[in-house]
Amino acid sequence: MRLRTIRAPRMADAMAMLRAELGEDAVILSTRRVAGGVELTAAQEAEDEPLVIAPEAASTTALPPELRRHNMPPALAQRLAGAPLSSALAQEFRFAQLPLDPGPLLLAGPPGAGKTLSAAKLATRLVLAGTPPLLVTADGRRAGAAEQLAAFARVLGLSLAVAATPAALAKALARRAPDQPVLVDMPGCDPFDAAAARRHAALADAVRGAAVLVLPAGLDAEEAAETARAFHLLGCRHLLPTRLDATRRLGGVLAAAAAADLVLTEAGTGQDAATGLTRLAASVIMVLINAEVFLIIYDIFYKYIYSYFYIILLLRLSFNVLTNFFIFIF
Repeated sequence: MRLRTIRAPRMADAMAMLRAELGEDAVILSTRRVAGGVELTAAQEAEDEPLVIAPEAASTTALPPELRRHNMPPALAQRLAGAPLSSALAQEFRFAQLPLDPGPLLLAGPPGAGKTLSAAKLATRLVLAGTPPLLVTADGRRAGAAEQLAAFARVLGLSLAVAATPAALAKALARRAPDQPVLVDMPGCDPFDAAAARRHAALADAVRGAAVLVLPAGLDAEEAAETARAFHLLGCRHLLPTRLDATRRLGGVLAAAAAADLVLTEAGTGQDAATGLTRLAASVIMVLINAEVFLIIYDIFYKYIYSYFYIILLLRLSFNVLTNFFIFIF
């Protein structure tokens, strides 16, 4: 059995080099993003020889405390610990603006992820910028879903198209003015349910736009990674995490982006429709990761240092009371 590790700027280049060296029957063992591109490990297996995959060697790199607290996958944490955090984040993840042009933007994700509020925030931003969008909801199954987005639309002076089937969705998009942004609030989807995935795929095919995975922060890292991979199969290429303001650990968000190679765009950081989205970048993630260190220091100060001064204050007050008592007695 021949093993071969190939590095290339793009996955397509790595696959071409693999086919040239090992042929079409090569077995891909692993892929991962590295500095400067991707790394692909493959084997050419003989028919009479078993394929043995050795376990990965345990890393001896000690994780800094700011990474340990975020509960991210060990392999991802080791990669981030192998270089200065700012450069490691920039190498490991991709960051970009939301793809609002030229096609429609689909907000997809599991139920309750915050898709409708994210659509309202984006619509508010576009209206304030002087480019009112075509606002569409494809969520006709959840009770009150259309009414929730309609309330935001009325405040913004926008019409809301409710289109719960692929045919209705195609007709709604036909109303789009030239160069007008389009926001489509997709229904919540369980990507591991075959019927739900087929319904989602049918709606997405009718839109033919850029799909953004809206995923709440704070999820278990493994759960977030599996969900991201499933939505990647459904066409999502970007990630918009929500509730980042209420989450102290970023392991779920970073695991989702790394597992499915999703582009980090913006994050929900509040309930306000005008200011509740924050553009993500490597510097922003680094600040959020390091913010935990300051919270730890604050907790230590509050629990121990403040308590110490409080005890000193009580002792001083007690001394004053005893002193006044003895003066009064004698």
